[in-house]
Amino acid sequence: MTERLYSTDQYARSVDATVVDHDVDDGRVLLDRTVFYPGGGGQPPDTGEVTIGDDRLAVVRVAEDARGVWHWLEGGVPPTGTAVRGEVDWERRYRLMRTHTAMHALCGVVWERYASPVTGGNMEPGVGRLDFELPDWDPEDKVSLEEELNRQLDAARRVEIAFLPREEADQDPSLIRTKVSLLPSSLTRVRVVDIVGLDRQADGGTHVADTTEVGRVRIAKVESKGRGFRRIRLALVDQ
Repeated sequence: MTERLYSTDQYARSVDATVVDHDVDDGRVLLDRTVFYPGGGGQPPDTGEVTIGDDRLAVVRVAEDARGVWHWLEGGVPPTGTAVRGEVDWERRYRLMRTHTAMHALCGVVWERYASPVTGGNMEPGVGRLDFELPDWDPEDKVSLEEELNRQLDAARRVEIAFLPREEADQDPSLIRTKVSLLPSSLTRVRVVDIVGLDRQADGGTHVADTTEVGRVRIAKVESKGRGFRRIRLALVDQ
């Protein structure tokens, strides 16, 4: 299994690693350690580069399977046993971290106000959308929702990471903020992201350490997605 440094140190930008398997036909390598997030929960995978001496190979795709985290490379595939250095595109990653934390904060604000679960979501650097079941939504709520979201972000709330045994996590239904649990049955340890005092939920993605790092956000649009369902789009103000 790949040691997933992004899961415990979200600010790690680079890592020295070893190729433990490779697939020349598919243009990918399996590393023993990585800082590249493979995507999931609506957050896209990281990009960046792998260096071998003076050679730089672009990392254009990252994904995981039962064996670990695979990295698709442009420019060649080093053989098993090769020592490499991986480095994420930090500007893109950090913007995703800010966006992801903003989306969790929005979950917390919506839950406090409406007790409504998330029915879907997605993000790109600087922008994201969350779908909610909101049968009592009033279009006038958009302004106050944005104000409350920014107030919570300005409160300098810590964002903490913890890991719980699956049996313990299963006894706390509040950790699942989606209408349907997306935790695979094979998962034995659940990663929990806690925006202290606002939102706590199971999540595998990357986040900032303090809500003030997000900066200000705006509710760009609220769309109807059928009777009683709304899609809320947010954006970082500096997007």
